[in-house]
Amino acid sequence: MERFKTFEDLEVYKKSISFTVQIYELLKTSKLSKEFALNDQLKRATLSITNNIAEGFERDFDKEYIRFLYFSKASAGEVRNILNVMMEVKLIDEKSYFELKSLIIEISKQLSNYINFIRKRASLI
Repeated sequence: MERFKTFEDLEVYKKSISFTVQIYELLKTSKLSKEFALNDQLKRATLSITNNIAEGFERDFDKEYIRFLYFSKASAGEVRNILNVMMEVKLIDEKSYFELKSLIIEISKQLSNYINFIRKRASLI
């Protein structure tokens, strides 16, 4: 029997939703509100993390699920890159940058661990 009944039960999903809320709050700041392309790309990459967790969970096969979890992990990398650029061009303060970067790295690690769990469960290693 599956340990998780819905994708909403997954800790990595919950953490990613919380992270998404933090990103949306950050993007409301006056310095970032006029950066339309950056805002859009950051929102889309952040949403892609949870969207792919959800979509993969709803697939019938573990191999497909893992593929979508890798998409989530790739989106986490994209978010991390955007945060790095934002820091370099001074669109984000150091405190926010380090907090968000730490969270996205943690999400990425959780995704890696979850991928490994699914692979072992499905004997795909």
